[in-house]
Amino acid sequence: MQHDKPFKVFLADDHPLLRTGLRMSLSQHADIDFIGEANDGFKAVEMIKKNPPDVALIDVDMPGLSGIGAIRLLRKHYPDMKLLIFSSYSDRHYIEEAMQAGANGYILKSIDISELVDVIRTFAHNEQPMSPYLMDLAIEWETAEKLLTKREKQILEGLARGQGNKEISDSLYISIETVKSHIKNIFKKLDSKSRMEAVITAKEKHLIS
Repeated sequence: MQHDKPFKVFLADDHPLLRTGLRMSLSQHADIDFIGEANDGFKAVEMIKKNPPDVALIDVDMPGLSGIGAIRLLRKHYPDMKLLIFSSYSDRHYIEEAMQAGANGYILKSIDISELVDVIRTFAHNEQPMSPYLMDLAIEWETAEKLLTKREKQILEGLARGQGNKEISDSLYISIETVKSHIKNIFKKLDSKSRMEAVITAKEKHLIS
């Protein structure tokens, strides 16, 4: 889909080199109007209020007012503005706080610049962005925790310890067939194709330690 009108982008981050690099990269695109940058949350809020962008890319951890605090303030005034957290942290706590504050997305800084441009562009045009670096995980974690039963979590912990079906069945006093059935359900709920993948996913979602 083609969009002729340039959209405005603002960047808030306390790392000068990162701001310089992103400013130069984003400004190379004809459909992006890079309108400003700030190195702390308070300055970002002030500048955005003076010249509201279509998309604001905001670092989660900045001096003074954090990125999450800035988004919380901005969301009250700009319900339709696309506010994206830009972070080095994939920690569940940060992601949940960002979403609760009103962020539209949570992007990891490990993203490639070309993919970042695509993600920003899709948000600007109200399209559905797809990227492994775009973390909208608060709902996924909550859903997984509700869907997994206590028994399934016990079996996942057994898988994490490297136990086989018989060891799990003996430790939980259930049949091997029951273990197999639970594992099949776990794979489906966590969208996994192997024991290792299920364990990795469960740990990423903090379902098991």
